[in-house]
Amino acid sequence: MKNVYTTGEVADICKISQQTVIRCFDSGRLRGFRVPGSKFRRIPRESLIHFMKENAIPLDNLDSGKKRVLVVDDDQAIIEMFVELLERDGRFDVRTAMSGYDAGMATQEFRPDIILLDYKLPDINGNIVCRTIRSNPAFEHVKIILISGVADPDEVKELLAAGADEFVRKPFQIDAVINRMADLLAVS
Repeated sequence: MKNVYTTGEVADICKISQQTVIRCFDSGRLRGFRVPGSKFRRIPRESLIHFMKENAIPLDNLDSGKKRVLVVDDDQAIIEMFVELLERDGRFDVRTAMSGYDAGMATQEFRPDIILLDYKLPDINGNIVCRTIRSNPAFEHVKIILISGVADPDEVKELLAAGADEFVRKPFQIDAVINRMADLLAVS
């Protein structure tokens, strides 16, 4: 469990912009401290909880120490496999979506740290979902692993150019995907 948060982390937890967090900090509504020798602000956990209660912000998003994973696939069996294995792993909080539209909504609400994104979705392709997420500065920290049966190297380059951090070809080894997720998120 974290004891001190950055303004970006507070923005994600409270579902407000980082600029709003900075304004609240600078006005004294959100108590914290500046990192000596820098302009960086840090907010202790107790201050964050007080701020959230004072502003009727649900405490649900206060981190459990787990990384948030959004699994996006239209194959129910793949979703169930990832959910079961990631929850059993213990390091991840998992949500799912079965379409590009649902992925966008879940990204807004859940604020994932990483997205496992199937390329072929029923409504739009994963590269469009990827580009949409990448176009929003609030999600620049989100890691994206695009998963597809695509074998053409030019298509793979195109998918990575859409903003994916990693490309995994189907069929895949689930352990390898989870290990790569942990590497991208720097979790042990």
